[in-house]
Amino acid sequence: MKELLLQIFTWWHGQTIGTRVFTWRRGRYVGSDEFGNKYYQCSWNEIDPSIGPRRRWVVYNGPVEASRVPPGWRAWLCYTVEKSPAEEEYKPHDWEIPYQPNMTGTTLAYHPEGSMLGSGRRPPATGDYVPWQPN
Repeated sequence: MKELLLQIFTWWHGQTIGTRVFTWRRGRYVGSDEFGNKYYQCSWNEIDPSIGPRRRWVVYNGPVEASRVPPGWRAWLCYTVEKSPAEEEYKPHDWEIPYQPNMTGTTLAYHPEGSMLGSGRRPPATGDYVPWQPN
């Protein structure tokens, strides 16, 4: 019962009832990634000729967090590539780093040196600032 209520009233715990019904009626499963996220696209050819290509979406495994979509799947969702990583052998580039969760708002968030929450001392003011004053 709790899962049903969460699906009806929240969107941040995975798919809602509306998304579940739409996926069941119109979605075609394309593949999944290493995090358990499932990817779908519309089973018909186009939404509307004036709008463009088929709709693509992801059903997150767990909380909805856009940074949990790997680069290959992100490129497919954004129509950068036509074939999904499930349809071809996707190999990450050398410059791509592994997934790191978004730490904003936690104690592990990045705080640059000199910030109020960061470590270290704030550099002293240099005195070269001159405020603007109207004539």
